Amino acid sequence: MFATVTLQDWENLVKKQLKTDDIYAILSKENLEGIPVKPYYDKSPKSLKNLPKVEESTHLVAKHQEGLEEDAYAFLLDNNAETLSDKTIFVANKDLAGHIRLSEENRYFSLIDVFVNNEINKQLAEELLSKNFEKNICVDVSLYQNAGASITQQLAFALGKAKDLAEVFGAEILDKLIFKFAVGANYFFEIGKIRAFKLLFNQLAKEFNLDLIPYIFAETSLRNKAKNDEENNLIRSTLEIAAAMIAGSDAFFANDFKVQHSTELSEEISFKQQVVLAYESIINVFEDAANGSYYVEEVTQQFAENAWKLFVELDNSGSFSENLKSGKIAELIYNQAIAEQNWVEEGKIKLIGVNLYPKLEKTKSVEQLYNSQEIKPVRWAEMFE
Repeated sequence: MFATVTLQDWENLVKKQLKTDDIYAILSKENLEGIPVKPYYDKSPKSLKNLPKVEESTHLVAKHQEGLEEDAYAFLLDNNAETLSDKTIFVANKDLAGHIRLSEENRYFSLIDVFVNNEINKQLAEELLSKNFEKNICVDVSLYQNAGASITQQLAFALGKAKDLAEVFGAEILDKLIFKFAVGANYFFEIGKIRAFKLLFNQLAKEFNLDLIPYIFAETSLRNKAKNDEENNLIRSTLEIAAAMIAGSDAFFANDFKVQHSTELSEEISFKQQVVLAYESIINVFEDAANGSYYVEEVTQQFAENAWKLFVELDNSGSFSENLKSGKIAELIYNQAIAEQNWVEEGKIKLIGVNLYPKLEKTKSVEQLYNSQEIKPVRWAEMFE
């Protein structure tokens, strides 16, 4: 028989090893998301049911190139590829969406966002809704992550865009949406982000008397990638792919690990990261692999609560489009991005080969990188390149 071990026993052991009575001051981790992270978790505030996904297994999406037809089941298309069959096709080009030939052997999804110049392009939306796609319109919030938005902001903005679309085109459009997220560097927080959105979208759908699961297309972030020592980008993106799969994304795309001077080989290597993870660990087939983790469940629920609160706050001041036009969305992102970039400069956020091993000299200021009036992608490493 094993002796009963209490949490106090564990605390005493940690105090002894760290040679301090105040273990929380050492082990508690500060973050810019406003989410308290405890040294350990012995329970979850509320047990969640399995958070389902639409697809049985996460689609591993490749940018189409000749020779990958046998290796990839799903493709991201910028140009027509009539030879594909029995594939899942994600169309990212609005011109291609207008004339692509649909084959009965394939499945088609639109990755085209209809928010153009801070408002909904109704003509584009109606054209996409007329197509025989499984999901017709993309709510793209990857730009906001790459521009420096917090996780709470990304989730609230996704809800805001979805609500705007529902109010213009009717609640039935909610079942025609695909949500595109960029997955960043904070591994467990990113798992919590994807899981939290499943709760949030279902809650939004219920406001319209619907019970829906969001279709989530995830991709690697550009924000934490660097031009120098690009092989480190592969390590960063591997963790992002794993987080998205564990969180239960329906499809995943790995951006080229080479920030500049992309080649067919680098694109293929980036795609095959997903293949290695899927075939070696089989994490892409689980419905909700993170369920039961006290830590992940707690951050999931905190993100959901914080994002719903921000969504309601923004909604009370106007539609998402109105908040875009007024500059409120840009200001929120700007303030968060500045704080994040300062952490990179101070070394609180570590990037190997950029601000650590070696530590490069700063070449650009925060003011040169960011504009409070413009939402644009900015990589942390640009400050040192």
